[in-house]
Amino acid sequence: YRVSVISPKMRGFNAARERLEEIDIYRYPLPIDAQGKLGFVAEFAWCFLMTAWLSLVVQIGGRGFDVLHVCNPPEIYWPLAWFWRAFGRRFIFDHHDLSPEMFAAKFERPATAAEGGALFKALLFLERMTFKAAQIVITTNESHKRIAVARGGKRPEQVFIVRSGPDLARFKVFDRDPKWRKGKRFQLVYLGEICKQDGVDHLVRAVKILRDELKRDDLHCVFVGGGPHQQAIAKYAVEIGVDEICTFTGRVSDEDLCRILSSADLGVDPDPKNEWSDQSTMNKVIEYMFFGLPVLAYDLKETRVSAGDAGLFVTANDERALASGIAALLDDPERRARMGEIGRKRVREALAWDYSVP
Repeated sequence: YRVSVISPKMRGFNAARERLEEIDIYRYPLPIDAQGKLGFVAEFAWCFLMTAWLSLVVQIGGRGFDVLHVCNPPEIYWPLAWFWRAFGRRFIFDHHDLSPEMFAAKFERPATAAEGGALFKALLFLERMTFKAAQIVITTNESHKRIAVARGGKRPEQVFIVRSGPDLARFKVFDRDPKWRKGKRFQLVYLGEICKQDGVDHLVRAVKILRDELKRDDLHCVFVGGGPHQQAIAKYAVEIGVDEICTFTGRVSDEDLCRILSSADLGVDPDPKNEWSDQSTMNKVIEYMFFGLPVLAYDLKETRVSAGDAGLFVTANDERALASGIAALLDDPERRARMGEIGRKRVREALAWDYSVP
């Protein structure tokens, strides 16, 4: 088979046309930086038009295609799916995320059709139409599969779970580098794109509680990743006076990422509990486990599935519980070592990408 990819341009990936590893890549400009609701509508419309145009370019001027494989968010490509299905193409929907629930989490709305408002209902409609157009659905976990069947109307045999997992070839464990702990005894780490719904502000406040209320001056927290909310969170750390014990790296190279995670003592996932997070698989959790880091997280269903006994799960959305859980693990090196070994083994024997490929 031959593969062509259509994608927006991003920082460091600006070539309109490129071939990498025998994959043809077609990129379009993304002039809209969506912030509010109308911004997202404009961005979605632009992405649809550019993707539709480039699908014609691939078919007529490129390699052509037999299968259109589309991931979300957003679920805007179902008209394109029906168009190409009319010409005998097959459509696979790669169900990465729960767009209606993610919208509700981002804009702090109820995650129900009755209370979520017009945009929530519109997202449910787009999701339903995408499921309807798809001949096959690939999804990330059992929670997502239940939605594809119950809300999307797919038959169970049309839905395949392909878990997201780390590619072991991408990661390497390095010796600990003390520079990341800034002279402190312990290093905490957060990994991931920093968006409003990710709850990174919970961790910033937990760090303040650890220092001011639990009287701990022995830790430093490294926040790895960019994202639309990263600068606001870094500013927030300054506002509440914890910037001296927090480092915000922005996006880093794979090597720097591995060096930071190899040097940490504990990986934290502060995603607050809601309908989106409770049903989502968080890649950061599995990546912490690869490096033998115990995981501290709020008590979320799919996070429990991923981490198992490699995780300590505290009362959801309670920053003091988050801080107390961090303190408890830092004070128990034997438990941290045991949890880390469980996680390391679980990734290599069950959760790595190699097990998802078949």
